[in-house]
Amino acid sequence: MLFARLLSKIFNKKNGIVLIDSEGQKYICGTPNLNNPLTLKLLKKELNWKLVLNPDLNFPEAYMRGEIEFENGSLLDFLNMAFENIGHGEINISGSIVKKILHAWRFITNYNLPGRSKFNAQSHYDIGGAKGESLYDLFLDKKHRQYSCGYFKKDDESLEDAQQNKLNHIIRKLDIKSGQRVLDIGCGWGGMVYEIARQSQCEVTGISLSKNQIEYCKRKAKELKLDNQVSFELCDYRQVKDQFDRVVTVGFMEHLGRKFHKTFFKTLNKLMTDNGIALCHTIGSINPPGPVQPFIQKHIFKGGVVPSLSELIKPIESNGLILGDIEFIIKHYDKTLKIWLERFLKNKEKVKFLYNKEFVRMWEFYLASCSAAFKFRDLVVFQLQIIKNFTKILTITSEQKTERSINSLVNSYLPKYLFRQKENFKTIISNTDIYKITIINWFRLNG
Repeated sequence: MLFARLLSKIFNKKNGIVLIDSEGQKYICGTPNLNNPLTLKLLKKELNWKLVLNPDLNFPEAYMRGEIEFENGSLLDFLNMAFENIGHGEINISGSIVKKILHAWRFITNYNLPGRSKFNAQSHYDIGGAKGESLYDLFLDKKHRQYSCGYFKKDDESLEDAQQNKLNHIIRKLDIKSGQRVLDIGCGWGGMVYEIARQSQCEVTGISLSKNQIEYCKRKAKELKLDNQVSFELCDYRQVKDQFDRVVTVGFMEHLGRKFHKTFFKTLNKLMTDNGIALCHTIGSINPPGPVQPFIQKHIFKGGVVPSLSELIKPIESNGLILGDIEFIIKHYDKTLKIWLERFLKNKEKVKFLYNKEFVRMWEFYLASCSAAFKFRDLVVFQLQIIKNFTKILTITSEQKTERSINSLVNSYLPKYLFRQKENFKTIISNTDIYKITIINWFRLNG
C-alpha cells in the first residue's frame, strides 16, 4: 500500500502507528506501542493514492469529511508524532513538488489590495456573521479574547494570565508615555487597546477589517467606560492618514501577503512620528521563504502568508526604519494552541450547532496542526521593535540582567539537549549588552 510506505518513511526515527485501510488490512508503520497502538483508519479506498500525491491538503480534507478516524489516540497525538519525525523537511517528493507549484501560483495571484484584504479578514473573523462572536468565545481567553500566543511565565499558568502577560510584555516594549497617541493595526477584539489606555493614560485607536470585531470593540469600550480614550475604525492600514507616537500590531502581518511587506513598512514609516516606536508581533518561519500550507490557505486564512525573518528585514531597512530589537518567542504558542484546542473540543457540540460536523473537524485540524507545527516544525513568533530615530533605541530588557530573569530566559528558550551548557549561556547573556540571544546565535557561538 502506497500510503503505508509513506507512513513507514515518516516514522523512521521514533514511535509509529498501525494503519488500517478501507478493506481492513493492517500495516505496521514505524515502531508503535503494540500493547495500545495509535491506529489510523482509512474509510475510503481512493485515499491510498490521494494521501501520497498531496498529503498536506488531502489528509486534512479527508479528516474534515470523516474519512479518517483514530483509535487509541487523537489527531493531535498523531500530528505530534508525525511532525517530530519529519522535522523541518518535506513529507515526500510529490508533496514537495505540488507545494512548489502552488507557491509559484499563489505568488502570482496573491494581491491583497484593500478590497481583497477585507474579504480575507471577514471570511475568518466574521465567519457565519453573528455566529462568529459565539465561536471565538468558546475557546479564547475570557478577559481579552486574544487570538495570538500567550506568554507563560509558569508551566501551570492559566491562559487568561498568559495573555495578560503578553499584553504587559508588549506595552513595556512600546515605552508609552502619558498623553501620546497610539495606533493598533489589526486590533482584534480590542484587548491591547483597552490595556494601553488603562495603563498609559493615552489616546488609542484600533483598526480592523472585521465588522464583527469593530462593533464588539465599540460596545466593550462603553462598558469599560473607556470610550473617551479609545476609538475604533473599520479601516485598512493603508487608509490611515494621522501620525502616532506608538504603533502596535499583533497577529496582523501574517495577513499581508508577500507582495505587501514593502507597502506595509513604507506605510508604517508615514504613520510614525519622528520619535515613534512600533512593535510588530507576528507568527514567522525559521526556514527560508516557502509555500503556504495549502489547507490553512484554502480553508482557514485566505491570502495569509507566514513570513520568514529574511523577508521582513529588507523592507524595514529600505524604508528608512531601524530594527531596534528582535525577540524569538518559541515555546509559548504550542501551549496556547493546545489550550484553545482543549476548550474547542470541550464545546464541539455547541460549534456543531452553530455550523456543522465538518466545520468542527476542520477547525480541530487547524488548531491541532498549528500546535504540532509550533512544537516540532518551523513556526515561531517574532517580536520586532522598530524605530525611526536611532537615539531612541531603548534598553527595554534591562531587567533580564537579574539572575532570576536570566534563568527564566534560559529555561524558556534553550533546547533541552543544551541544558548541560546553560551556565555558559547565562555567562554570555550577563556579560554583554545584548540581553537576548536567539537559538541561531547560540549555535553560531557553540557550533
